[in-house]
Amino acid sequence: MSEERVGTLEELSSWPEELCRRELPSVLPRLLSMYQHSESWMEHIQILKIMIEMFLPHMNHLTLEQTFFSQVLPKTVKLFDEMMYELTTQARGLSSQNVEIQNTLRNILQTMVQVLGALTGCVQHVCATQEPIILENIHSLPSSVLHVIKSTFVHCKNSESIYSGHLHLVSDLLQALFKEAYSLQKQLMELLDMVCMDPLVEENDDVLNMVLVIHSLLDICSVISSMDQAFHANTWKFIIKQSLKHQSVIKSQLKHKDIITSLCEDMLFSFHSCLQLAEPMPLSDAQDNADYRLFQKTLKLCRFFANSLLHYTKEFLPFLSDSCCTLHQLYLQIYSKFPPSLYAARVSKAHQEEIAGTFLVTLDPLISQLLTFQPFAQVVLDSKLDLPCDLQFPQCLLLVAVMDKLPSQPEDVQALWCTEGHVSEAVSRQSLLQAIFYSVEQCSGELSLPVHLQGVKSKGQAEVAVTLYQHVCVHLCLFIASFHPSLFPELDAALLNAVLSANMITSLLAMDAWCFLARYGTAEICAHHVTVVAHLIKSCPGECFQLINLSILLKRLFFFMAPTHQVEFIQKFSPKEAENLPLWQYVSFQALSTEPRKQTTQEITRVGTMQCRKWLSGSHTLGELESLNSALSALVAVCASAGETLDIGQQTAITEVGSQLWAFLSIKRVTNQPCVQQTFSLLLSLLGFFVQTLHPQLICQVITSQTSLLKFEPPDHVCLAMADFVSSLGNLFIPHTLQDKILPNLSCILALLLADKNWLLEQHTLEAFTQFAEGTNHEEIVPQCLSSEETKNKVVSFLEKTGFIEETEAAKVERVKQEKGVFREPSAKVAAEAAKWSSLQTCAKRARHEFPLEEQYRSALQAAVRGLEVTESLLQKAPAPAWLLVEMEGLQARIEQLKRSVLEAVTQPFPSSLLFVDTGLGRMYPGSPS
Repeated sequence: MSEERVGTLEELSSWPEELCRRELPSVLPRLLSMYQHSESWMEHIQILKIMIEMFLPHMNHLTLEQTFFSQVLPKTVKLFDEMMYELTTQARGLSSQNVEIQNTLRNILQTMVQVLGALTGCVQHVCATQEPIILENIHSLPSSVLHVIKSTFVHCKNSESIYSGHLHLVSDLLQALFKEAYSLQKQLMELLDMVCMDPLVEENDDVLNMVLVIHSLLDICSVISSMDQAFHANTWKFIIKQSLKHQSVIKSQLKHKDIITSLCEDMLFSFHSCLQLAEPMPLSDAQDNADYRLFQKTLKLCRFFANSLLHYTKEFLPFLSDSCCTLHQLYLQIYSKFPPSLYAARVSKAHQEEIAGTFLVTLDPLISQLLTFQPFAQVVLDSKLDLPCDLQFPQCLLLVAVMDKLPSQPEDVQALWCTEGHVSEAVSRQSLLQAIFYSVEQCSGELSLPVHLQGVKSKGQAEVAVTLYQHVCVHLCLFIASFHPSLFPELDAALLNAVLSANMITSLLAMDAWCFLARYGTAEICAHHVTVVAHLIKSCPGECFQLINLSILLKRLFFFMAPTHQVEFIQKFSPKEAENLPLWQYVSFQALSTEPRKQTTQEITRVGTMQCRKWLSGSHTLGELESLNSALSALVAVCASAGETLDIGQQTAITEVGSQLWAFLSIKRVTNQPCVQQTFSLLLSLLGFFVQTLHPQLICQVITSQTSLLKFEPPDHVCLAMADFVSSLGNLFIPHTLQDKILPNLSCILALLLADKNWLLEQHTLEAFTQFAEGTNHEEIVPQCLSSEETKNKVVSFLEKTGFIEETEAAKVERVKQEKGVFREPSAKVAAEAAKWSSLQTCAKRARHEFPLEEQYRSALQAAVRGLEVTESLLQKAPAPAWLLVEMEGLQARIEQLKRSVLEAVTQPFPSSLLFVDTGLGRMYPGSPS
């Protein structure tokens, strides 16, 4: 710096205020020129300070941008960036021995502090202006100041790594630098709060400048989030305030997605910090604990972020289409880390209540705000939503929360959530009810543990915790009770689809909801539903899980029918007709009043035994077993739920046909013919009801047959029938002449069944063994059934109602989480397969489908036809051998089995045409339009 320039600057710094004002027009251009061409940092700072302190107060505030800020601030920002680069570069060589670098770095830091101080002077001067501040007149100031502030905060945040362990050598000046930047930002926010904008102009430089300011502050937020909680919160408060203040002009220019994303990230970070503080905190004297005070402070920050998000979402909702996924994930992430989630932190009950009461309550109104927003519904109900295991339970909670809020919403909002939607071929939305059923299906771990949630409050009763299943079921039924009549077809389809689901829990939940609907609705609608389900059962093409589900539903709904409607049902599906026997096997006769129960059971017994005698007097072919099994099933249903209505003659008729049918069974047929296995199981059940009146010799035959059959490892359903039969023998006294034959076989059966590894069969056998052991007069065989130490321990654990394997609560949770991950993959495959079938079935017209191995099928069938033709030719030439008839019956049975397999392959899943049966809800539900 020349001596002349030094003299000039020193002279100017001593000028009085009046002289500065008078000479401003002539001096300012010279100072600006010197500033632009100066090469010394110190001279830059000296000139800058003189211009700001001596001459800025006398400039016209309306021309500040043109005369001063636009000419000075770009150079100042460049100067600051150069100093920051030099500082970062030199810092690598910092050490306590290298005094020269120490001094260099400290000098740079001191100069940077002065730059920030000079900029603070600029901001303070504008703030002191009494006139309204137009952003266009100072637009270089906010952008330049924010750039410098962000650069400073980034440097301070990364100082630990920048100064390589020697931070203590410059920490005092870094602290001074941070404080100066902190002060400068506070001053700038005060200035920006005074800015005025024309609310009628949406596109001009003022609008763009304000948007730039808000986005720059957003960047600063991401830097200071972990440095100073209060400052971070104040910055966010200012961003939200300015966004709302100038909402009318900047709403279409703001990057709403960036703001929402940053706000959600900061909320999640604070929430995780809150949980980390709460997790190890002792409950004793927590109020006096420093950690507890920090916990409360962090919890308040969570609430602040939630309220800010709530406020912002409310005002800018139409612009948040691309933020819905972020908002959805926010909800899921929060509840995945909070009890009772399997993946939650271990937090005391007191801290849970404090977090829920202070922070989580703010998420509820957020969901209320988003409820009317179609893009949010699209994200939540996305048919291709594939959530990881830890987010499936929160998704279920979210859907229940939405379900609770919908009844108070107008019809169009309810329709938005309760109907399916197709935005495009690639994007589709399932209905809320479909999503609820699918979501519950995904929560296998939470259901099996089970996790507990807050129950629904009722008058005069204390609130108790309920399982996830109870929670969903209660809220689902409440929702159905308030369902809008125009949406009944959606309710029909969703309930029926869920009942026909391959997942047991989904089907059970739908049945519970349907039963509530039957009780809540009119008697007519209940009767109509029973009729619809009955027709569906009769339409089933064969044995399938859908038939089982429908039969359970029919049995439950039948109990809710009015007596007059039950009589009408009996007339419509008369038990006098053999074709209705397959339906009556699924009815519990306990649901009928005394007289109709007696008449119906007598008719079924008469028709059922007649069908059995018809089979006995016929050709005894395997192909006729289907009608026989239907008759036996109906007789078993009568004996199970209305056995007391049978007189001695009817009981005798049943035991006679049962005894005669048993004589036709052979172990070989039972081992390889599914239809014969069903007959075997049904006869065991039927004979078990009358075991006290059976001939001892027949009992001996039945038990001997079971022992022989167990050697061939029969299917589980056959073993279950055996266990039931054995349990019925508990009170039976076996004659001494047959004890040597029966008792060893009986102990052998129980020992083999108890040793089975199938958990369902094991549980059923333990119950059967206990019932037998408690009632039998032949105690000597009980120890013989316990063939191993493992079996003994298993029985003891069952009797004492203790777990066979000791497991801590934490270990149980970890096991359930692992199981949930294992189950997830097969579930996804099943869902994909179901979707594939659905897409095939909904095509009204489609091209001929080329099946795999079609040529092989044709060749095999043609070979079978040729074989039959050869046999027919041989019969014309010579008499048939004795064994030919037996073999042909075997072939016929195999053909029947193949036909059923083909039908099941073609009709699985359940025929889609039956999913749209009119259940009459729209006409018969209380309050519905006629």
